[in-house]
Amino acid sequence: YQWVETYEPELFARIQRLVREGRWHIMGGWFLQPDCNMPSGESFVRQILVGRRYFDGEFGAHPTTAINFDPFGHTRGLVQIMAKSGYDSYVFCRPSEGDCHLPDSDFAWVGYDGSEVVGHRTMVWYLSALGGARKKVEGFLGEYPDRDVSLLLWGVGDHGGGPSRIDVQDLEALIAETEQTQIVHSTPEAYFANLLSERGWDALPRHERDINPWAVGCYTSQVRIKQQHRALESALYSAEKMASTAALQGILDYPKADLAAAQRDLLFSEFHDILPGSSVQPVEEMSLRVLGHGLETLSRLRARTFFALAQGQPRAAEGEIPILVYNPHPYAITTTVACEFQMADQNWDDTYTQAVAMQDGVALPTQVEKEAGNLNLDWRKKVVFNAVLAPSRMSRFDCRLEVLPEKPSVALMEQDGVFHFQTDELEVIINAASGLIDRYRVRGVDYLAPGALAALVISDDEDPWGMRTRAYRDVLGAFSLMTPVESAAFSGVRVAELPAVRVIEDGDVRTVIEAVFGYGRSAICTRYLLPKRGTELGLDMRVLWLEKDRMLKLSVPTAMPTAAYMGQVAYGVGELPVNGDEAVAQKWVAVVDPLADRALTCINDGTYGSDFSGGELRLTLLRSPAYSGHPIGDRPVVPQDRFTPRIDQGERLYHFWLNAGAVQERLEAIDREALVQNERPFALSFFPHGEGVKPHPGLLLDDDVVQLAAFKQAEDGNGYIIRLFEPTGHRRRTVLSVPGLEVTMPVALNGFEIKTLRLDPATGSIVETDLMES
Repeated sequence: YQWVETYEPELFARIQRLVREGRWHIMGGWFLQPDCNMPSGESFVRQILVGRRYFDGEFGAHPTTAINFDPFGHTRGLVQIMAKSGYDSYVFCRPSEGDCHLPDSDFAWVGYDGSEVVGHRTMVWYLSALGGARKKVEGFLGEYPDRDVSLLLWGVGDHGGGPSRIDVQDLEALIAETEQTQIVHSTPEAYFANLLSERGWDALPRHERDINPWAVGCYTSQVRIKQQHRALESALYSAEKMASTAALQGILDYPKADLAAAQRDLLFSEFHDILPGSSVQPVEEMSLRVLGHGLETLSRLRARTFFALAQGQPRAAEGEIPILVYNPHPYAITTTVACEFQMADQNWDDTYTQAVAMQDGVALPTQVEKEAGNLNLDWRKKVVFNAVLAPSRMSRFDCRLEVLPEKPSVALMEQDGVFHFQTDELEVIINAASGLIDRYRVRGVDYLAPGALAALVISDDEDPWGMRTRAYRDVLGAFSLMTPVESAAFSGVRVAELPAVRVIEDGDVRTVIEAVFGYGRSAICTRYLLPKRGTELGLDMRVLWLEKDRMLKLSVPTAMPTAAYMGQVAYGVGELPVNGDEAVAQKWVAVVDPLADRALTCINDGTYGSDFSGGELRLTLLRSPAYSGHPIGDRPVVPQDRFTPRIDQGERLYHFWLNAGAVQERLEAIDREALVQNERPFALSFFPHGEGVKPHPGLLLDDDVVQLAAFKQAEDGNGYIIRLFEPTGHRRRTVLSVPGLEVTMPVALNGFEIKTLRLDPATGSIVETDLMES
């Protein structure tokens, strides 16, 4: 509709007139039909919020039936979102009965929090060929003669289809000729009203799971889009929190236009043939440009807001280099900060300058690591330090420099064929012959089996949807450690040989071990980040991939062979399959053994596909099918007489964070940990001018679990929207504070409940509202 409004304004005015006359019905009311598994819960809220406001403003339309005809599956988290957005019903097509059993085509769909909407899965597909609508209706009546009330979709075109003159004429003739059955041109809202009057809500069978799967390859295809989508989601919601904190205190005007533009880029990229990676290559390239536009818009906005929130910071003392870190979250964070700065002058001597981060005069665990550039001179510094960041405000650190006779050497060395890393809480053994982890032990308990984090090459085909499969389990081979000669050539060094497993950083904060692997024409550089404090194991992977019609998975064999598998979904936690079927989750997955009270969690920054079987977790990194390679019968998917490009050839980057502990401890901590890893605090080396007054924190929460999903200006400009979410499924209480207004409010949430509040800065009042900010 917006495209028609922009490019064909005369046609748009005609549509508006037809809507007013009751001859054109607005269906659905979302921004578009998104993928219905991979967007976050908050992204689904925005799809509906933006769409509803548009159709209300331009047409005075308020649909109560949501539609997603073409997406490939549907998360259960949608139910609460739809119910709290003004919808009572939902029409969809996929997956079919063969992929996902439902108790009936009409059913009550129950959300994680107990919310309900009436669902309808169409009994035949949504579109019809030009001039084929009558034949479709006649076929439907013959196949389903016994249903008292039925819904049939027709229309020419993909993603839903529209009417044509010839089909309207043919259907009018059919209606006039048919005596045994009443055929009515109608609307979804009228259908559900009729259905409920005939059967009643309580008579509908209930479905209390997600509606998946179909096209499981889409959880991974075109992984760059998925990673950039996650980055844009995280940047948008983090920028909103920063901007709201600044605007609430009169430091900056709320940047509504910039945020709206970035949000539009995000919502468009969630289209169900963009985010799933089922599009042609020009669409992939366009989508990456759109996502990049949103990220650049937010990068500039966040920088402007960061400097505004840095007011009141004192000038740096002589010889000190300040680092400011803004934490957008309403609770304190214990984290590792990495930040680069440039010393006042170049050091051309053979000495080495060490940096120590200080906070309030106290030295913090600090180390200097290899900076991003390659100027082999003691000048630019990447400082890494452990810190506790204050909630929803700026934290200040000052680096003091010390000149050492030479660069400190690494302490951890290979011994007896392994690198053995150990602290009071954590023990990790990396095998020097395989480059893999043979032990990950937390507080004396093993969580991984030997040979963990192997890169497996899986049999695949040309189909990016994965239409004909539910699992990718056929292992063709695995990446193996390079020889010292291969390692030297791949690493770009001038020595003839270089160990394929080596310690590259070692200090007071962490040890970083690098390993390089090869398979066929592809290679991987893996870095293990081993913390001196805490138990979170970081993993950075640089994959150079040149295989075709293959899949790459990361094997994480656990020491829990009978564990359950679960993962974050849109405003909920899903029970994922344990039979090796491909699963979809968002920022984290978890292997959970309640009997042994053990849980292993894994956070990602843009990896949605995985599987689990027999205690082994496999994270799906990438696929290399053809662009829009659509299977049709026994025909070849791609031409056999020419070169056909494949998806995700080249270099791809991945980041994971593994942690382990008792079940309750892990499951209560993981949602916030995953949010922090994705919405990273903003760190910058910056010399403040010393003017102004330090801002108050934006928002504070006094518990350890409840998540701040959104903090933004209300769409009507009157006050601010605060969205809280309970991520564990248990009733919980928290206290919300707004220090700048001296306002506090106790908040009670049921398990998996989304609660939306409106803050009025003029009165200090906080009232509950719905997701549409009514």
